[in-house]
Amino acid sequence: MKKIILSAIAIMAFAFSNAQETRFGVKGGLNLTTFAGGNYWDAKSLVGAHVGGFAEIKVIERLAIQPELLFSMQGAKLDDLNVDAKLNYINVPVLAKFFITKQWTVEAGPQIGFLVSAKVDGDDAKDAYKSTDFGFNFGGGYNFTDNLSVNLRYTVGVSNIADYNAEDFDEYFDSPKNSVLALSLAYKF
Repeated sequence: MKKIILSAIAIMAFAFSNAQETRFGVKGGLNLTTFAGGNYWDAKSLVGAHVGGFAEIKVIERLAIQPELLFSMQGAKLDDLNVDAKLNYINVPVLAKFFITKQWTVEAGPQIGFLVSAKVDGDDAKDAYKSTDFGFNFGGGYNFTDNLSVNLRYTVGVSNIADYNAEDFDEYFDSPKNSVLALSLAYKF
């Protein structure tokens, strides 16, 4: 864990030192979340929220690196068990952001999430879930002004979030993974 955080800090420090321009901002919005995986195709979506900050580090004219730190409410409604699983994460995505035009952008990049809390129908269930989650983001955005933008992003979970290790591909395929569609409003300073 420490190595990952130190590596991320080193990459960001390198990017800051070589960046043409760096801007900071805040963002927040709505999440539409569920679990994906072979045994979770019938899981229903929950509505949550996310809020946090980011840095937009211009590398070249049309390319920026955008690390973020977000609090994200995620989870799913499991109809077969008649329960709501509500998971809260601190997510750290690091995105490559390409400016198609000054207004339109596309982005993609990895994300690590740290589980803050987990509740199943209001009862603490943090022990039933892994403390870290890995995913991959892709999305796009529109800049209304130099400061105000809107973004739509999908995060596909690539790691089993339940607290057990998959022994083979079939078990991994059937394990629950986070699936998050996020609509954000962002303001850059």
